[in-house]
Amino acid sequence: MSRTFYVTTPIYYVNDVPHIGHAYTTLAADVLARYKKLKGYEVFFLTGTDEHGQKVEKAANTAGETPLELADRVVKRFQGLWEKLDIQYTDFIRTTQERHKKGVSHIFTKIMAQGDIYLGEYEDWYCTPCETFWTETQLIDGKCPDCNRPVDKLKEESYFFRMSKYQEQLLAHIEANPDFIQPKSRRNEIISFVKEGLRDLSVSRTSFNWGIPVPGNEKHVIYVWFDALTNYITALGYPDEQSAFKTFWPVDVHLIGKDILRFHAVYWPTFLMAAGLPVPKKVFAHGWWTVEGQKMSKSLQNVVEPNMLVDRYGIDAVRYFLLREVPFGLDGDFSHAALVHRINSDLANDLGNLLNRSTAMVNKYFDGVLPAPGPQTELDTAFREKTEAMVRQLDACMDELAFSKGLQAIWEVISAGNKYIDETAPWALAKDPAKREYLGTVMYTLLEAQRIVHLVLSAFMPRTSAKALGYLGWTEPCREEDLAWGRLAPGTLIVKAEALFPRIEEKEEK
Repeated sequence: MSRTFYVTTPIYYVNDVPHIGHAYTTLAADVLARYKKLKGYEVFFLTGTDEHGQKVEKAANTAGETPLELADRVVKRFQGLWEKLDIQYTDFIRTTQERHKKGVSHIFTKIMAQGDIYLGEYEDWYCTPCETFWTETQLIDGKCPDCNRPVDKLKEESYFFRMSKYQEQLLAHIEANPDFIQPKSRRNEIISFVKEGLRDLSVSRTSFNWGIPVPGNEKHVIYVWFDALTNYITALGYPDEQSAFKTFWPVDVHLIGKDILRFHAVYWPTFLMAAGLPVPKKVFAHGWWTVEGQKMSKSLQNVVEPNMLVDRYGIDAVRYFLLREVPFGLDGDFSHAALVHRINSDLANDLGNLLNRSTAMVNKYFDGVLPAPGPQTELDTAFREKTEAMVRQLDACMDELAFSKGLQAIWEVISAGNKYIDETAPWALAKDPAKREYLGTVMYTLLEAQRIVHLVLSAFMPRTSAKALGYLGWTEPCREEDLAWGRLAPGTLIVKAEALFPRIEEKEEK
């Protein structure tokens, strides 16, 4: 039986314009999916859009279009951006699709049939932008505690989900599975929230129409979060096509921003428990990006637009920067100066320079034909062992979603490669015919290490790696067994590499 891996992003709200936060989560999922494929896993990577709810209905009315017209228009923006960022998802789910509506109705009916969804009356403070109800005590200065905007007092008939019934079961699961909620600080936050006591949750609305009707009572619309979260199983064909659902559920990791942790770590697992379905293996909540030290906001006009970044700096530079600059899980600060510095120092100076020097020397000393390695010294063995250790280290980092740490391990090999050239001094060896065999060892060691580096980097920077591997004469698809040392055949034609990343004048970006 093949090893499987299922990774998801949140489904993005169609009332939003795609920004760096959306790009960050989706990119992390893409890198993880590509890496797992390289390691031989059968991978399912899901993203999509959340298209129902009062906010969308209001925005569509304001724009003079139907909610579906608004959704169709905005979906193209997300799909266009994912194409531009080289995101290779398996499926893109929209909550307006029939397959999704069918699955949501099914799970709602199933939970209702066993008495865990009941009809009652709801009265509380409602924040429309957050699609969330709050109690009087949760409000801060009479406003929404999450977004600090005004709230409305709403009283309506509502269906309730008996979330309180699953409090102890959820707590027991969190405590028995330390990796279920990551990072640890977020886990502690959820434990204390659950221990304060879970209330039954209102899971329907009657104040608007744009959503999935409650089966058997169509004046009610299913609460947008109950609807949205279910996408993770409806995209796998739940409840009908058992194949993908059987193969990939429970999910290996839900990647989300920390602002929607409670929905994923409290609401969603309790819905699943009530439906008798396995809960996710891991929910990982990453941090937020600020811009030049300030929170991103439309009013400050400092929202970083990913399309513009790609146009200005190139896809792979943006992909590298977002996952290298900040440990995944922490908040990060975006600045053009930091991005330019990474391009010049890590990508142009270290990565590009090493490939350029190495391929130029093979062309100069061996007419572009990769020599067979001869006898080895401690220097060569140490560099080889460092490369092999990096492959193992990277595996552990990727399992922890420590992208920055993984890239750091790869860059230590790149730095060691540049140092290895200085220590072995091929230009001096080339002057002594007696050292020609050892010069062959040095050249082979240098290029084989870079082949392995670019294979693992293909998850992060697919285009750059494909180009680099082309210079190294490696045309095979990336497979796990090719990460072993010694796969680059002597006699391979090596092309002198052009600059992978041209340097950017830092003064241009001030």
